[in-house]
Amino acid sequence: MAIFNSSALHASTPSLVVLCSRGLPVGELACYRAQTTEAVELRITRHRHDTRGNLAQSLDPRLAETAIPNFRWHSDLAGRTLYTESVDAGSSVALPDVAGRPLLAVSATGVSQACFHEAPSLPGRLLVVTEQGAGEALPRAAERYRWAGLSPVEKNRNLAGQCVRHYDTAGLIELQNVALSGSALAQIRRVLVGEDEADWAGDDEQAWQTTLEPERYVTLRTLDATGIQLTLTDARGHQQRQAYDVAGQLQGSWLTLQGQVEQVIVAFLRFSPSGHKQQEVHGNGVITDYRLDPMTQRLTGIRVQRPGTRTSAATTLQDLRYRYDPVGNVQSVRNDAEATRFWRNQKVAAESTFTYDSLYQLVQATGREMVGRGAQGPQLPDVLVPLPTDESALTNYTRRYSYDRAGNLTQIQHSAPASNNVYTTRMTVSNRSNRAVLAREGLLPEQVDELFDAGGHQLELLAGQDLRWNARGELAQVKPIEREAGVDDREWYRYGSDGMRLLKVSEQQAADVTHAQRVLYLDALELRDTGEDTRLQVIKVAAGGGAEVQVLHWASGLPAGLDNDQVRYSYHNLIGSSGLELDGQGTVISREEYYPFGGTSVWAARSQIEADCKTLRYSGKERDATGLYYYGYRYYQPWVGRWLSVDPAGTVDGLNLYRMVRNNPLKLYDPDGMSPIEKVGYIYTSLTSGDIASLISGYALTRYQAGKAMRSVIVNDDDAKAELQELMRAHAEKMRSILEAHEREKNDYMRETGLSLEQIRAENPRQFDELNQQSVALAMEVELVGKLEVLSNDKTGVLRSLDSGGSKIYIVGHGAAGMDSIADSIDGVGKTVSAGELAKVLHSQGLPREYQDIRVLACNSADVLAPSSFAPRALQRAFDPRIDVSALTLDVGWEQLRSFAQSLSHALWWEGYLSLKVTGYQGAGVIRNIEGFNQRRALYGMKQQSSQLARKF
Repeated sequence: MAIFNSSALHASTPSLVVLCSRGLPVGELACYRAQTTEAVELRITRHRHDTRGNLAQSLDPRLAETAIPNFRWHSDLAGRTLYTESVDAGSSVALPDVAGRPLLAVSATGVSQACFHEAPSLPGRLLVVTEQGAGEALPRAAERYRWAGLSPVEKNRNLAGQCVRHYDTAGLIELQNVALSGSALAQIRRVLVGEDEADWAGDDEQAWQTTLEPERYVTLRTLDATGIQLTLTDARGHQQRQAYDVAGQLQGSWLTLQGQVEQVIVAFLRFSPSGHKQQEVHGNGVITDYRLDPMTQRLTGIRVQRPGTRTSAATTLQDLRYRYDPVGNVQSVRNDAEATRFWRNQKVAAESTFTYDSLYQLVQATGREMVGRGAQGPQLPDVLVPLPTDESALTNYTRRYSYDRAGNLTQIQHSAPASNNVYTTRMTVSNRSNRAVLAREGLLPEQVDELFDAGGHQLELLAGQDLRWNARGELAQVKPIEREAGVDDREWYRYGSDGMRLLKVSEQQAADVTHAQRVLYLDALELRDTGEDTRLQVIKVAAGGGAEVQVLHWASGLPAGLDNDQVRYSYHNLIGSSGLELDGQGTVISREEYYPFGGTSVWAARSQIEADCKTLRYSGKERDATGLYYYGYRYYQPWVGRWLSVDPAGTVDGLNLYRMVRNNPLKLYDPDGMSPIEKVGYIYTSLTSGDIASLISGYALTRYQAGKAMRSVIVNDDDAKAELQELMRAHAEKMRSILEAHEREKNDYMRETGLSLEQIRAENPRQFDELNQQSVALAMEVELVGKLEVLSNDKTGVLRSLDSGGSKIYIVGHGAAGMDSIADSIDGVGKTVSAGELAKVLHSQGLPREYQDIRVLACNSADVLAPSSFAPRALQRAFDPRIDVSALTLDVGWEQLRSFAQSLSHALWWEGYLSLKVTGYQGAGVIRNIEGFNQRRALYGMKQQSSQLARKF
């Protein structure tokens, strides 16, 4: 299939950020076109700020035409958002207490949530969370926390100061033993009876026990000295065991089913020096090889192969090959393991191609589907049984996607003419929001908002299929079939306090009998019961990420034709979709292919009963009987390419709270329903001083000028947080004084000369612009102080909870070439912290040992010697002086010196951080320019140059 050349399409389509006189972003300009023959359409997103520089209003290119803001925000004097008004998510209030902790929140649906903490004389820990819905007379105690004391027994179990019993929205979590790293070693989960919302009324814990199911689900773990999990024993006694290499990367995984012998799940993994996976060998003997582009490190191939024997050759079961455009959009993927077929004078290859508009939204896709697939909807198509499938069973299709100016997917045109499967799926979008539903006769844009509640939760899946949401905006119930007489079919859910689904119950009516199926989601285990003496345990085994491994153990009710304890290896594509399933002998169980936005296009299996046992599909997510994919924080409707509810993370992925992965589902994937995966950055400092406050403020300023999100600042404890916030306020006052002096000088000059601002600009535009830019930067620094979030690690445990592979830490401080410490002042006479001390602090503060990405922003953090210039040899000499010993005139033993980043990497390795890469930068005076590049200078006083002079250790 031909690949579309996009260079002409993207020519002369820049993205621009417009700044006001205060340097605040007031407009974002995007140039749109879907065809090279089209004229460029300018799309403008508008922003307005309040007098203190807080973002107050945003309008997307579509609603700006109606002057309806997508968002309005009202902030306090510290810059914290107190009131949010959204056309998608409704209006909500969030009020903190004097310590900055959550105090009272009122959702758009009228649910009030209040938090109660310990007295100020105590550590201030959370005790109770109450909720009161709009129709409830009294608040409910939705959560209660019970904290351990200081008894010898509690100390011996490392429980002192820990929350040992958390009565949450799904039941009870009881902590019995904790490792020194803070990870749970023994934990019990109990589940609430029935489906009513939790209410832990009163203070009698014994009375609360009656609302809980009697069974206690116990999970046990063992960890090594570095905090890495070695074994996990689930609630049914099945034990997993893992082994790691010296870099802390998984090398093997084993499973011992309760009462049985150990079996290999993952036999071997090999990684490249850069940490990318190259090969994995599973317990079924199958080998998966990963190919990477040597320049971009993008994944270009995934080959799954069953090795040969003495009597048979090796068999390639899957061989995915990816092709990208220069910015990383997937242009094509083909499976070389499958032969090209021919049907009705058409060539049907195992290949898909993708075309994008100038905003990188998918506008066309080609692929193959089953003959007779029909129009896509919530239903799963009938599986083709048995394998291999008839060559006449597949045909080519083309899909074209249309979007409005806000990024709402409005139309999917599907064309498979050889099988006469031609149809168009249309969505009706509200004229006052981004809420949209499947189009139906007579439904007008003005009526769409009526199909959602005030918080933006969809109230019908399809016409006549009601949806109900709980107090926290989580889907509580779906009714696929409603009967005028009799009991409805329904599926209902319960969630823990972390927002993750714990329980799913499906109820269907047949001959006046209710048939219920229940799924309980525990750590590494799913308990699936039908209520008809069928008890299935699905053990989920750690496999290193390239495949999802499940073991199906029937405690009772084993279906005819299946062996008990079947191991199923589900092999993923680029975004984690389950395409190929193999059993424990490496034989194919099923194959499945998907449309770009989800939904099954091809599905074949060797038996119907095995096909019925498959649950994980598109993007590696579970598909419910409703047709929805469950992502974690949200449910996704693949037949319309939209989320069922608004993004709980707010505008992290843009002003449209329903858009799926920025309409680029081949490049991006959403791991949990919050936003397409990208690394989240944090600033960390163990030093506090006026200079440190100035560094953080300047770093935030340059990101803000570039239209980027500011990074949260992490400090060790409450005292450091209070001190840094006070220093930040002092820095802001200093900048305010300078700004006021600037303004006085300007006004004095205008009064003395009688010139207006425009006349001054005309006379000396260069000087005017320089002075004006200084004023703008000063004003922004003053206003940014209240926007910066400072987190106390002791209070929030943020370091312990960081995503090891999905976040990065920037360490600030003053440094110099060849120093193994950083300082809190530029002259180095204040406080310092050595690389060894910093490594110990990070470990003691709970940073996970598997953490991967730390970057040091201090001057010369990658230099052993200060570089004399940016010439390649000078930089290499500064990084490694051994290349030119004769040029050195030093009185110190330079051969003993390391850069700070190298010293920190070495110290962290000794603390057990075997997978971590520390990045340092060459040159002095790091800042960020508006394009986002690192700017450095070789020596103080030299002209700055744009550069990416990073070194990894």
